[in-house]
Amino acid sequence: MRLDKEIQYPIFKVIAEAAELIDVPAYVIGGYVRDLLMKRTSHDIDIVVLGSGIDLARKVAEAIGKNTKVSYFKNFGTAMLRYRGKESWIVEFVGARKESYKRNSRKPIVENGTLEDDQNRRDFTINAMALSLQAHNYGELIDPFNGLDDLKNKIIRTPLNPDITYSDDPLRMMRAIRFATQLDFSIHPDSFNAISRNKERIRIVSMERISDEINSILASPKPSIGFRLLEETGLLSIIFPQMVALKGAEYVGSKGHKDNFFHTLEVLDNISKVTDNIWLRWAAILHDIAKPVTKKFDEGTGWTFHSHEFVGSKMVPGIFKQLKLPLNEKMRYVQKLVMLHLRPIALVDDEVSDSAIRRLLFEASDDIDDLMTLSEADVTSKNPARVRRYLKNFAHVRIKLKEIEEKDKIRNWQPPISGEVIMQAFDILPGKEVGIIKNAIREAILDGEIDNNYNDAYAFMLEQGKELGLNPVASKD
Repeated sequence: MRLDKEIQYPIFKVIAEAAELIDVPAYVIGGYVRDLLMKRTSHDIDIVVLGSGIDLARKVAEAIGKNTKVSYFKNFGTAMLRYRGKESWIVEFVGARKESYKRNSRKPIVENGTLEDDQNRRDFTINAMALSLQAHNYGELIDPFNGLDDLKNKIIRTPLNPDITYSDDPLRMMRAIRFATQLDFSIHPDSFNAISRNKERIRIVSMERISDEINSILASPKPSIGFRLLEETGLLSIIFPQMVALKGAEYVGSKGHKDNFFHTLEVLDNISKVTDNIWLRWAAILHDIAKPVTKKFDEGTGWTFHSHEFVGSKMVPGIFKQLKLPLNEKMRYVQKLVMLHLRPIALVDDEVSDSAIRRLLFEASDDIDDLMTLSEADVTSKNPARVRRYLKNFAHVRIKLKEIEEKDKIRNWQPPISGEVIMQAFDILPGKEVGIIKNAIREAILDGEIDNNYNDAYAFMLEQGKELGLNPVASKD
């Protein structure tokens, strides 16, 4: 099979001519070939060279000119450059190599090798295909492991013995699941079973690399596929046991609760249909994470998970630290959504008061729309009429949110009376009285007792001070 017409972009011609000048065979390999055959757009090109990848990169840069910069990684024998024509490309060059591994490390011992050696070391058959850039067979597909058939049949399979492939580099187990999720492929049974057999090997992989793969799974169109596979292979219980703890439905007599693992995956997929916000997807994963530790059975009401939103929000920093996720505003965003995820649902069940809406706007601030999206995704009932009723009520809550925000300007709001104003008004130093009065003003505005303006708040402040035995200083006027 030849794909010469498919690789007529100028960059391929430049590489081919440069390779001929220094007399080294060069091939396009890996993800670009896979995506080309799948008719997926890609501008990342991997070139394998039967010789020095660094030398070829240098020659290509000379041919391009225009002060083309090359990044050299001599310890790895690789080089990378950017080519900007009508389209922009990232091109990485590496010499063909063969690899061997020590038991306690996924860092390979590398030797120079042939094209066959290089294809043997690839993770999956669909990533082991190569296209020749030699003049005599330009564009010829070199596919020793029938990767093209696996593409057509939507199968993830390793080129060699999967036990060896996964044991040598355990991160490939995560990559197999990630590709299956992103491409909606199936993992070949031999490969799937090998992942289960070798799951403990994942412990030698850094959590940073594992989390990169988890985030790629999360960013997929239907991330539940990946989390099901992680759970079924046993990997999830090693890398994220808190999520596995959600699995299972317990019954006492006829009273049971839903399986919170599969409920969480439904919520995650619902979120993924409407947003690509990765941190909102993390909020979906973690919104019920504390249900296993808050679960209790009550003879009258059945299973309860009281305060799971509060306990869950307290668990978020520890989980982010465990998974080497950022401990910054992204973590605090997820923590906030976990804490508040039941609040819109509570509004749906009751008559929506202006006070409740104000409080929600105040606490959620700029994240109110994401919170509403999470709460709507949390409706996973098997009763279509119930789902329609809840979503209709959520739409009503959204209207009320907009109305109250336009009227009261509560989002990102700070009370009109500051601590400094209170201290000046009563000629007092910082202390508990200042906090009491500030809180009272805030609560009065949120409850609708006074309007959100300086004059009304100032008058209310004087009343509160009087109740605390404070006397205002005489006005300078």
